[in-house]
Amino acid sequence: MTTAESAGSGGAEPGGSGTHAAVKSAVRTVLLLEHFAARPGLHSLADIQHDLTLPKSSLYMLLRTLVNLGWVETDATGTRYGIGVRALLVGSSYIDGDEVVAAARPTLDRLSDDTTETIHLARMDGTSVVYLATRQSRHHLRPFTRVGRRLPVHSTALGKALLATHTDDEVRRLLPRRLEAVTEHTITDRDRLVDELALVREQGYAVDREESTLGLRCFGVAVPYRTPARDAVSCSVPVARLTDGHEQLIKAALFEARDRLSVVTRRM
Repeated sequence: MTTAESAGSGGAEPGGSGTHAAVKSAVRTVLLLEHFAARPGLHSLADIQHDLTLPKSSLYMLLRTLVNLGWVETDATGTRYGIGVRALLVGSSYIDGDEVVAAARPTLDRLSDDTTETIHLARMDGTSVVYLATRQSRHHLRPFTRVGRRLPVHSTALGKALLATHTDDEVRRLLPRRLEAVTEHTITDRDRLVDELALVREQGYAVDREESTLGLRCFGVAVPYRTPARDAVSCSVPVARLTDGHEQLIKAALFEARDRLSVVTRRM
């Protein structure tokens, strides 16, 4: 039994073959859209079938249905498939309707003004962080991160700030012993990461030392309107432009931003 079939059968009601089929189809649809979201570009039916291990005939019918609905797009030959524009509309509505993103906008603007660097608001989703809002640096040399980008939680200052609000046992249950290396500087040993999280809790902020992007250092703080925290704010700056004085300014501005966000998100 495939992963999709197992998940679908787990959600079916006893004795309801129609419900079973409907749930299986829904699970396969979600798996397919998430597959496209994680792999930008267009893909052949054979490659998609190989990755998802779904029956080719069922997969083809599902793809054609989603193409007709606008959730999946094809190339001119109609043989390669990718995510459709309706997925963007749904993703945008999530951002537009999120209370925390709306409440954080003035604080993100002020943090951008205070630091003149790139600012991010991100949310923890499983073992990843997803970027919900960004403010670009005013400098010519600057990082670029799009809203919706997903990175491993252990490789970013945002993620480490959020992980630090969990207990060590929770972190060990969440993450595998060996972690993905995004760059040559990424912490790939879970125990070493747990040791660093103790320092994050002590100092109140996390640091990404070129662990997600070479040449870039990031500082992050969790927004404590939930426990464990769900959202975090960070400031990214090219290592070539980072001085001791600028680092201290960034940390102070992040602490002020965290305190302001703690007030505006208190009832969320």
